[in-house]
Amino acid sequence: MPRPLIATIHIDSMQHNLMRARDCAPHAKVWAVVKANAYGHGLERGMRGFADADGLALIETENAVRLRELGWTRPILLLEGIFDAGDVDLLVRHQLNSAIHTVEQIAMLEQATLSGPIDLHLKMNTGMNRLGFRPEAFGAAYARLRAIPQVREITLMTHFANADELEHPRLTVLEQVRRFCLGADGLQGQRSLSNSGGVLHQAALSTELSNDWVRPGIMLYGGTPGGRSAAAFDLHPTMTLASEIIGVQDLVAGDSVGYGSGFQAEWPMTVGIVACGYADGYPRHAPHGTPVMVDGILTKLVGRVSMDMMAVDLTHVPHAGVGSAVVLWGAGLPIDTVANAAGTIGYELMCALAPRVRVVEGNLDFNG
Repeated sequence: MPRPLIATIHIDSMQHNLMRARDCAPHAKVWAVVKANAYGHGLERGMRGFADADGLALIETENAVRLRELGWTRPILLLEGIFDAGDVDLLVRHQLNSAIHTVEQIAMLEQATLSGPIDLHLKMNTGMNRLGFRPEAFGAAYARLRAIPQVREITLMTHFANADELEHPRLTVLEQVRRFCLGADGLQGQRSLSNSGGVLHQAALSTELSNDWVRPGIMLYGGTPGGRSAAAFDLHPTMTLASEIIGVQDLVAGDSVGYGSGFQAEWPMTVGIVACGYADGYPRHAPHGTPVMVDGILTKLVGRVSMDMMAVDLTHVPHAGVGSAVVLWGAGLPIDTVANAAGTIGYELMCALAPRVRVVEGNLDFNG
């Protein structure tokens, strides 16, 4: 029998979450973001789960080509654009839409011999300060692209730094929108501003925020960028990481658990050993008390996570034993809850799923 650790991908939840994105931004088309192997869910599963999206967005050029090979015929957006002059031909050959965020990328297009039309997303830096042209330089970049005969549509885009916190004290969403409108004034093209946070708060920003395209990522996978819970937004988990208890130890007061003896029992207790560790993608830095579910009962991690195993408190799960079902995150235990306890974010947990973990598909019996 194989090791009992299994990641179950819920395609039905992916479909549901895509519908929620449409509900939040009903007048916009949707780029479903499938970068990082569809946030650890698998590129092909992402394509099926978001089959009703208007387009798929990612950063890896090789995976954009793979989507075409898998049969995806709708638009594909390269969120970081092209990386080399040799990539320009891919845009025409595979009809890829490329973000443009540097003068070097513009020069690649100007110097290329394009055999057909291409569509582009011109990115403005409105305060994120990663990629893009500042508002005062945006018009000049747009003019250079517009002068290339093969350039067809130019969508104007930016990326919110703090869409999970609308009134962030350093940079509000509305201030980024104001900067965007200033830099895009008088320029023709569709607009794409909102990531998951912007989509989820679309109702609160409806009078100020106008999107022709939105770019939801983490919300499609049942997580949120921060603030309210996924359940509060009616988002369903798309990945359940589950295992079993493979050993049980009865401790007396003073006994310690795991490497470094970092956890010491204060009274008699029972611990279960779970077949899951940091080599499977579970965060090694998760502290004592990180929630784990055993036989449907919420309990907690004890001791240090090791490469292949972790220990959980079974004191209040008296009927648990070898073979008992364990949920590390997903159905019944939101991934954001685990991530918050571990001092990280749900994105990282999904993307860190290790290749050795068996992955299956299964519908989620979700009752709210």
